[in-house]
Amino acid sequence: MKGNAVLVPVELTRIYIREMTDLQIIELTEIGGKRSFPIVIGMVEACAIERRRSGTEAERPQTHDLLAHVIRVLGATVVRVEICDLRDNTFFATVVLRRGGEEIPLDSRPSDAIAVGVAIDAPIFVAEHVLAAASVQAAQPSLPFAVDEDSESDDDADSQSESEDQDDPQGNWWEDDDASDEDEEKA
Repeated sequence: MKGNAVLVPVELTRIYIREMTDLQIIELTEIGGKRSFPIVIGMVEACAIERRRSGTEAERPQTHDLLAHVIRVLGATVVRVEICDLRDNTFFATVVLRRGGEEIPLDSRPSDAIAVGVAIDAPIFVAEHVLAAASVQAAQPSLPFAVDEDSESDDDADSQSESEDQDDPQGNWWEDDDASDEDEEKA
């Protein structure tokens, strides 16, 4: 994280799960504010997050459940999840553990950090400089698919479904590089 960055509390407000692609999106929103932004994540992480939020138990522990259990067994707790940087269109995160009186930061992908945080019910924070940059970019989104806002329910834990009308990515920071390569090959 950059120096002594100010951390802003956020909450996971939406999960968009599309079964026909690996591009899943979660949305983080500033608690007590209006800024929000999406992060593209993988299907496994999106399903793990959605499963935990909906209270559905897996038959066997999933990877994020296992990691949460290992953390507890080793005598540590997850203090918080931090989305700490945004560089070259990539978010960086840290899972902050506490063991004894010591805080232990663990480098993580945001999707894994949030999945572990949701499994343990840990708070999520975003560095102010990341929230400022990401929310400005998200204010004029060009998602790699259209989201049917009319289909959203009032229960923010519900998954959002894919709209039939899909837009091509416009080069925004959440664009999938593999999708760009495929589009170029088709041209």
